[in-house]
Amino acid sequence: MSLRTQVRPLLPVLRLGPVSLLWRPRNVVVVTALLVAVVLACAVHLSLGGTSIDLLAVLRTMFGDAPDFKTELAVREFRMPRTAAAVVAGAALAMAGAITQTIARNPLASPDVLGVTAGASLGAVGVLVLAGGGAGGLSGAAALLGMPAAAFLGGLAAGVAVFLLAHRGTVDGYRIVLVGLGVSWLATSLVTWMLTLGDVTNAAQALTWMTGSLNAEEWALVGPLAVAAIGLTVVAGLLARPLSFTAFGDATAIGLGSSITRVRVVALLAAILLASLATVIAGPLGFVALAAPQIARLLVGSPTPPFAASALVGAVIVVLADLLTARLFPIPLPAGIGTAIIGVPYLVWLLVRTQRRTA
Repeated sequence: MSLRTQVRPLLPVLRLGPVSLLWRPRNVVVVTALLVAVVLACAVHLSLGGTSIDLLAVLRTMFGDAPDFKTELAVREFRMPRTAAAVVAGAALAMAGAITQTIARNPLASPDVLGVTAGASLGAVGVLVLAGGGAGGLSGAAALLGMPAAAFLGGLAAGVAVFLLAHRGTVDGYRIVLVGLGVSWLATSLVTWMLTLGDVTNAAQALTWMTGSLNAEEWALVGPLAVAAIGLTVVAGLLARPLSFTAFGDATAIGLGSSITRVRVVALLAAILLASLATVIAGPLGFVALAAPQIARLLVGSPTPPFAASALVGAVIVVLADLLTARLFPIPLPAGIGTAIIGVPYLVWLLVRTQRRTA
C-alpha cells in the first residue's frame, strides 16, 4: 500500500489540524448534541431520588439560579457529587479508551481489556481490604490520597507490563489485546485472593465497589479527581494530532514527522492515569472505555476515535447507567450492572463485525 493511499483518510487532519477539524459542521453538530444530552441526562439524574425535584428547578440550580435554598442544598450538596462522579468517570474512561484504541489500532482495545482497570482495582482493593476500614483504615488526607495512589500504581504497573510484553519493535493490535487479557486475568485472580484474606465486612464492601458503584460520593474526593481528569484531558487533546498519525502505521507516522515512541509513552501514561482516576471514583465500570470511543467515531465519521465526542458519549453512558440501576429499580443496583447491560450487546456486535471483515 502506497503512502498516498495510507494518508488519504487523514487528509482532513493534515490540512486543518485537530483544533480546526473540531469545528467542521458535522463535528460541531455532534459535539453540541452530546453536550445537550449530558446536561439533560444530569438534570434527570439529579431530579430523581428519594424525593423527586422538578426538572426545571434542577436545570435552574445547575446554572446558578436556584429557586430556593432547599432545592439548592438538595441538588448541589446531596445529589450533585454523585452525578459529577458519573460524568467524570464516564468521560475519563472514554478518553482512556479512545487513546488506547488509537495506539493499538484496534477497536477491541480499552483500559479494561488491557488490564489497566484490573490493575487499578488490585491496588485499590489491596488498600481497602488488607489495611481494613472503609478507606483502607486511613483517615484525613491519607484516606483521600492512599486509595487513589494505590489505584494509580496498580494501573501503571499493569499498563507498563502489557506494553513491555506486547512490544516487539512495534505495537500489534491483537497481540496487545491478548497480553492485556492475560494481565487482567492475573490481576483479577489476585483481587479474589486478597478478598479471602480480608475481614468479611471489608470484603463485602470491596465486592460492591468492584461491581462499579457511585454510592457515598462526596466533593472531597470527586473535586480533586475531577480537576486532575481535566488536566489529563488537556494533555490528551494536545496529543490528538500525533496520535492520529500513529494510527495509520509506523512508516506513515515517521514520514509525517511524528516521534512515535515519545507520543505513545506519554499517551499511554495519560490513558493509565485517566482509567485509574475513573476506577477510584466509580470502581471498575466495564465496557465504557470499549464502547464509547467507537460510538463517537461512528457519530462523527472520523477514521480514529475523536477525543471530545468520546468523552461526552462516555459521560452520557455512565449517567444513564446509574439512572437505570439506582433510580428506576425498586432495589438500587451498582452502576456497573447498567454499563454492562449497555456494553455487552455492543461488544457482541463489534466482535461479529470484526470477524466478518477478517473472514
